[in-house]
Amino acid sequence: MKTPLEKKLIFFATTNFHKFNEARAVFTKHGIAVAMIRIKSLEIQENDLEAIAKFSAMDAAKKCGLPIIVEDAGLFIKALNGFPGPYSSYIYKTLGIKGVLKLMEGIENREAEFRSVVAYCEPKTNILEAFCGKIKGKITEKARGKSGFGFDPIFQLLGSKGLKTFAEMSIEEKNQYSHRAKALHAFIKWFLRSR
Repeated sequence: MKTPLEKKLIFFATTNFHKFNEARAVFTKHGIAVAMIRIKSLEIQENDLEAIAKFSAMDAAKKCGLPIIVEDAGLFIKALNGFPGPYSSYIYKTLGIKGVLKLMEGIENREAEFRSVVAYCEPKTNILEAFCGKIKGKITEKARGKSGFGFDPIFQLLGSKGLKTFAEMSIEEKNQYSHRAKALHAFIKWFLRSR
């Protein structure tokens, strides 16, 4: 039998404080507490975000012995055949925003998509689930905004109010649209139903 605290507490394995803050804002709206666990889980090299997230969740749960979520996301640019996709974090660290904008020079089709996968692993029961979210947008001509992280300054949501980039939005505003918030909402719906 789960205690009331266990029913309403999530452990989030991440070293990214920005990502944690976005998730915390979503969980708080549902009355769920979330604790950040700074575990560096293994990340496999794979073209499938879901496979990466599930592997990382299993590794993190094994290391800490707790039911845990991890989140993996990627920016998929249509004109670059989905690049950087699941390699977005590495590309951000190596090429950065300027490098991606350089790759996009002279390209008219600037369609892009952010995708997120939240994976949950419960080591005692061997439960392993994944929840996906995605949002369509486009790559801007130049970086705009100071909020957010990663490629947020060059991702403009299609049809967003004022045509803002994610980096021009507050956490609350971004969470109304983002791929990560969509994946988290899907997880929360499942999590609350399964308690």
